[in-house]
Amino acid sequence: MNMTFDDSRYQVIDLMQESRRCVYRAFEHIPYVEAPEDAAQQRLSIFVPEEYYQGKSIGGYSLATAPILLQNSVGGYMPGPEERPGRDFFMQETNTAFYALLHGYVVVSPGVRGRGMKNAAGQNIGVAPAAILDLKAAVRYLKSNKGKVPGDTDRIISNGTSAGGALSSLLGATGNHPDYLPALRRMGAAEADDSIFAASCYCPITNLDHADMAYEWEFAGLDDYHRMQMDPPAPGEDRPRMTPVDAEMSEEQKELSGELKKLFPAYLNSLGLRDEKGLPMRLDADGKGTFREHTATLIMASAQKELDRLASGKPGERTAAGKYEGVRHSARNTAPSPAECPALTVSNGRVTGIDFDAFVRFRTRMKETPAFDSMSLHTAENELFGSADIRFRHFTDFSMGHDKTGAGAADAAQVRLMNPMNYIGDPDAVKAAHFRIRHGAVDRDTSLAVSEMLALSLTGAGFDCDIAHPWGIPHAGDYDLDEMFAWIDRICASSQN
Repeated sequence: MNMTFDDSRYQVIDLMQESRRCVYRAFEHIPYVEAPEDAAQQRLSIFVPEEYYQGKSIGGYSLATAPILLQNSVGGYMPGPEERPGRDFFMQETNTAFYALLHGYVVVSPGVRGRGMKNAAGQNIGVAPAAILDLKAAVRYLKSNKGKVPGDTDRIISNGTSAGGALSSLLGATGNHPDYLPALRRMGAAEADDSIFAASCYCPITNLDHADMAYEWEFAGLDDYHRMQMDPPAPGEDRPRMTPVDAEMSEEQKELSGELKKLFPAYLNSLGLRDEKGLPMRLDADGKGTFREHTATLIMASAQKELDRLASGKPGERTAAGKYEGVRHSARNTAPSPAECPALTVSNGRVTGIDFDAFVRFRTRMKETPAFDSMSLHTAENELFGSADIRFRHFTDFSMGHDKTGAGAADAAQVRLMNPMNYIGDPDAVKAAHFRIRHGAVDRDTSLAVSEMLALSLTGAGFDCDIAHPWGIPHAGDYDLDEMFAWIDRICASSQN
């Protein structure tokens, strides 16, 4: 298979979205491995502002210097298909690729394997680590065609949400690591560098082998849970149906919640985390300590930012105002003002205190115990850690120790490959220079601790990491494109100085 980029195979697309016109050149369905498991999925598309081919520049960028936004469409560790600029698959809203082209970026949309995919023999081909291997292979394709593909292959910025955000963080933390090399060679990936410049990670569902205990550190004591169940669109509709689920955990689940909560402090303390001032981030046996205080401080900062915005009368991240904002309408802030939040103390427009336990009650619980490695093997993550022949498996010692189904466990190596925390301190991994993590203040899909541990590990290892918990934002991504694009522009400019 020819792995050389062919710049003669394209079409020019003239598209109107949100009263904005975008003319771009589309190089689509390019294979990025020589031996694909699924040839229709393991390919990528490259989208480029047509103005660049007319010798023009956008925001100081040109055809050769434009950053490459590697935008994955993975959610729930399901397959993430290529996505054209226009409307996204999930919520049918104007997607990030469209606005990124207007801003002057080259957009690369890789098809990525995910859980539920099978080959002709009925084997599972989307289990871990298939998704991260595909993203690495896509990066290798781009870098092996340096100078041929549009954009600056030294400025690849990965972006994803939820499982896609987790994969973005993993891609940023594991560049060129030999753990992945044998599988990449079997796939026929290009013999090239797979490190990236930066990783944008919205609500990353990561650190899965410790996510259950982190969830109970935060939510133990809340016995009722509330979430929306997503079902396929009804006939004639183009959006998924959302049905409320309100229930209470069983007595056994309540007991397991307490057991998991007790395990978290030892894990957290084993990481040796420190804040930007060098203060050790630790927890006592009751789950209290400097790490919890650090998390509370970031929540207070988020609330203060929202109060300042309200006082100024400026539009927020979740409004349709701004150059690119309002993309993810489903992520609009529906939470009360921080001044109305019972967990916060607000005086004269300043957030002066927070009751962390009250804030957790304000957020509410979403998942029953265990949240990720389910005893009944029904979660996306149980399927993620399946094998070629087994659909669902456990991936934590805790759930294996309490299993009543006779289910097997994922291989330790398979679990290791999906956790960026294993590679941040590993000198064999080339890390991205910059990370941006956004985990909404009312996002309950995983504990706030998961993003905090990732960010503190990165900063402790000397990498630039911008983390925030936007006020009122649930589990969502790409809701603040003005800010994300400004971050990309800033780190690209700083790297050239």
